[in-house]
Amino acid sequence: MQTKENLSGEINKAIQVLEKGGLIVYPTDTIWGIGCDATNEDAVERIYQLKKKEDTKTLSCLVANDFMLEKYLEKVPEIAYDIIDLSEKPVTIIYDKPKGVAKNLIPPDNTLAIRVASDKFCRYLINKFGKPLVATDANISGRPTPLDFQEIDEAILKGADYVVNLNRNQKTGTPSSIIKLGNDSTVKIIRE
Repeated sequence: MQTKENLSGEINKAIQVLEKGGLIVYPTDTIWGIGCDATNEDAVERIYQLKKKEDTKTLSCLVANDFMLEKYLEKVPEIAYDIIDLSEKPVTIIYDKPKGVAKNLIPPDNTLAIRVASDKFCRYLINKFGKPLVATDANISGRPTPLDFQEIDEAILKGADYVVNLNRNQKTGTPSSIIKLGNDSTVKIIRE
């Protein structure tokens, strides 16, 4: 059972690692993810290396709220708020023109996939940390997404600096929906 004390303790331990440029494996509002400070290029590079993923492919970020979302984008199209509020499951939106994040997090098309976290742990963690977190599946690139903690590859667990000790016996959700949203308000559904 998740108590306020162990939630707070896990947040503090994760933040200590994140502040030093470390990697965490953590339960997100969808599935288990690998995370780091989304503004730290070295930390982002470590995630690419751990996942054996080319750094030309995109990683997603989590933010705590709309205010943080606005801080890291040149513009948030008005329709984004409706999509976030009306979605029945977590939704990751690919936005144009991110700012203030690690350069190696931004692909050549100058977009960034961001989700406003919907679970208590992630919202508290990100809010207290004060910066967005990278949130990418806790898997080696090309391998299946682990649907619970037990399915996470040992190499991922060993490669992280801290593994959050919450919800390890619970089945996770499913990956988020992904929508590409242009600053001209064009909407393209990538994954339902």
